[in-house]
Amino acid sequence: MLLLIALAFPGLAAAAAGTDDPTWRRDDVAAFAEAREGKRFVLLYLEAVWCHWCHVMDRDTYGDAKVRALIDAHYVPLRIDQDLRPDLANRYRDYGWPATIVFAADGTEIVKRRGYVAPERFARLLQAIVDDPSPERVAEADVADAKPRTTLDPAVREALLKRHRDTFDPTLGGFKTNQKFLDRDAVEYSLDLALAGDDTERAMAKATLDGAMGLIDPAWGGVYQYSTHGDWNHLHFEKLGWLQGDYLRVYARAYAVFGDTRYLDAARAIRRYVDAFLAAPEGGWYTSQDADLAAGEHAEGYFALDDAARRKLGIPRVDRHRYAREAGTIAEALAVLHEVSGEAGALASAEAGARWALQERVLPGGGFRHDEKDAAGPYLADTLAMGRAFLQLYRASGRREWLAHAANAAGFIEKNFRATSGYASGARGALPIAPLPFVDENIQLARFANLLARYTGDAAHTAIAKHAYAWLARPDVALERLTETGVLLADRELNRDPLHLTVIGAKADATSAALYDACLRVAGAYKRLDWWDRDEGPLPNPDVAYPKLKRPAAFVCTENTCSTPIFVPGQVATFLAEFGRVD
Repeated sequence: MLLLIALAFPGLAAAAAGTDDPTWRRDDVAAFAEAREGKRFVLLYLEAVWCHWCHVMDRDTYGDAKVRALIDAHYVPLRIDQDLRPDLANRYRDYGWPATIVFAADGTEIVKRRGYVAPERFARLLQAIVDDPSPERVAEADVADAKPRTTLDPAVREALLKRHRDTFDPTLGGFKTNQKFLDRDAVEYSLDLALAGDDTERAMAKATLDGAMGLIDPAWGGVYQYSTHGDWNHLHFEKLGWLQGDYLRVYARAYAVFGDTRYLDAARAIRRYVDAFLAAPEGGWYTSQDADLAAGEHAEGYFALDDAARRKLGIPRVDRHRYAREAGTIAEALAVLHEVSGEAGALASAEAGARWALQERVLPGGGFRHDEKDAAGPYLADTLAMGRAFLQLYRASGRREWLAHAANAAGFIEKNFRATSGYASGARGALPIAPLPFVDENIQLARFANLLARYTGDAAHTAIAKHAYAWLARPDVALERLTETGVLLADRELNRDPLHLTVIGAKADATSAALYDACLRVAGAYKRLDWWDRDEGPLPNPDVAYPKLKRPAAFVCTENTCSTPIFVPGQVATFLAEFGRVD
């Protein structure tokens, strides 16, 4: 006789009250007695009302007809609030929530399973216990589902994966092309998979990151646009503002993933250049710096000099236009740098840049002009870059004003740029040359709107993400260029939940702030982090009913497991190191 203990969060109780769920017992002594008398197994469900994965297991697993039939036929279902039973909570808290533990009726443990278990796998586990309760046989039968979570056509997905690997230069990193540069989407995809334990993608990301450091100006910092001759040594010296933002963000994220201080140094070197050459005294950032000191004259000798020698000869021209696109890209990157390093100055600069754009480039309805005055437009790139910056600023600071601005940007994008397929680069109108969707922008929009939807719970944001992604997923779009790893990245994010961290406590409280900093340091771009100060009202997306506690606490949910309340900042990393990330 076996006892199956599904140790779940307190979120399962309310959902499991439905008539289609098992008839849960609440008394463990009576449940064991019933099991012994009826020669049945016992399913104990330790719950907590604030656990996301308990809600999911309630809905998907215990709501599954095959699972219910197996429980009805062979198990006595027992449900206990873990807050009411510290003995059980303490015994299994190291397994995370939910957890599944199988016992013999005499209390002997047979099997333990941590985290959310999908219906198909749970049914196999229940049946395996019935067939043979010995641990070895159950372990053989309980194999995790290996299907990738994707909505891409299988042939398209396989082609994209093959191109991602085939175009990679295993010797020098980057693509096997004459021009060498760091492809943002390819590296971010590899970083995400590296976090999930993929050693091949880890090596690919590091090779490209290491090679691309050859593009960093040793004297002034900042990154040159690219190198030719198939290596990283034949540099083209122009420095583009939006490119500084992309590289700064990627190197900061790489530092968080790998803990390699060379990547943090690279991010700081880019910031040093942005502050010294592109930051406008009146606010915002300039657009670019020329590759040549004298127009048309190759400047390889000039850029081989140190700072002092260069300045004696002069400074290459800086384009002093200040576009919203650059403001958003650089502000987002600086907010990421603060997230991974805790550098307060980076966050202050990011917020100042965002406020400049809100003052000088904002349009009615939440969108943004490109320049001070636009001949045409507006353009998707500007509002999208600012929306991404606002969402990152919300995560970096916990200040709700930034989330509101991000939502306004998304609404403007939907109203002004939605096309029959995807989102166009320019606003609909009477222009003689109609703007078309651009792949890179739609990748970034799908990812932005999807993550925004996780924060807001707004179905309109989900609809934006799905509309952009539907166009990207078409074979003629996804496979048009040499490689399009960003489509894989968008597919990966739209088909899974982000890592979810919540800090509950007053923002003036030092412990709350320390917990929030600990959550910020958790690596990963696809992450939802809220700071709930109850004095500010409900969370923007109150999809979890967190308990009221007497002291600040953090709650962490991975891909299938949630933590108990975490009161010590260092325990955030401990929990994630133990339970990791599951794909």
